Amino acid sequence: MSILPGKSGKVIIQGITGREGRARTKLMVDIGTNVVAGVTPGQGGSRGVWGVPVYDTVNEAVEIHGNIDITVVFVPAPLVKNAVIESFASGVKLAVIVPDRVPVYDVMAIARAAGEYGARFTGPNTLGVLSPGIGVLGMIGGNADSVRKWFKPGPVGITSRSGGLTTSTAYYLSQAGIGQSTIVHVGGDSIIGLPHPEVVKLFQDDPETKLIVLLGEIGGSQEEDVAELMSTGKVTKPVVAYVGGRGAKEGTQFSHAGAIIEGSRGTYQGKVDSLRDAGAIVVDDISSIPAEVKKILDKLGIPYVRD
Repeated sequence: MSILPGKSGKVIIQGITGREGRARTKLMVDIGTNVVAGVTPGQGGSRGVWGVPVYDTVNEAVEIHGNIDITVVFVPAPLVKNAVIESFASGVKLAVIVPDRVPVYDVMAIARAAGEYGARFTGPNTLGVLSPGIGVLGMIGGNADSVRKWFKPGPVGITSRSGGLTTSTAYYLSQAGIGQSTIVHVGGDSIIGLPHPEVVKLFQDDPETKLIVLLGEIGGSQEEDVAELMSTGKVTKPVVAYVGGRGAKEGTQFSHAGAIIEGSRGTYQGKVDSLRDAGAIVVDDISSIPAEVKKILDKLGIPYVRD
C-alpha cells in the first residue's frame, strides 16, 4: 500500500515538454507509474513524450482519459499557481509541485484553492514521492534502474524536509536490507502543502507502515507538531528522527527558505527535546538510523522487507 501514489491512480505531467518534464517523465514511465497524459499549452497534439500524449489543457486530458487523480508539476515557478489551480478546477485531487522559488503569495493562493476544491499538494520545492514497487511522483531516485536497485517495499515510511537526506537515508536503509512503504520529501519552502505532521498522520493510518523515519531541520515547528501528535496519542507508531542544523545560530538560514531560526523558534535543541520527550528515538547522524530501525523492528517481530 502507498499513502499517496497508487498503481491504479491516473497521473498527468504539467510541463511535460520541458527539459525537466521530459527527463522525469521517463523515470515515472519506466518505473511503472500510471502516467496517462501530459499538458503543455500550445503543444497539444504534438508528438508524445515517451509514449505519453500531450494536451493543451488539463480539461482536455480529462475529457479523453477520464478523471485524473494526480498531477506532477514541472512548469516554471511563475506559472505554477495557474497550472495547479487549473488542475484542481478540473478535478485533480493531488498536486506534486517540484519547482522551487514559487512566490509565497502564489503558494498561499494554491492552498486556498486546495481547500475550496477538496484537494491537497506536496511541495513546492520537492523531489516528490516514491512508493517502492508502486510508482514515483516527481524525481526521487534519478532513474528506474536506481529505483529498482535501492528502493525495496517494506515497513518504513520516510518523511523528510531535505532532498539530500531523503535519498541518503533510503540508501542507508536499503543497504541494511530494510524496505520502505513510502518516501515523501515534503519540500523545502517556508509554506508547503503537506508538512511533516500531515504526512505522519497518513503513515499512522497506513497498515503497511510499521515505523516512521522523520528527517527534520531547524526552522518552523513541523517537528514539534509531530511531537505533539505523539504526546497526545494521535501517532502511536515508533518514530526514529534526525534533525539537521545542530550548529546553526539565530538568524541562520540552513540550506533553504523553510529552515531558518527566528529568535527561540525552530531551534535544533528545541526540536530534539520535544521529539525525545514524546518518545521518539533521535539520532545524531543519519547513518545511525538503520541500526535503530532494526532494533525496533526486531523487537516487534516485523520483517525488514515486504514481498
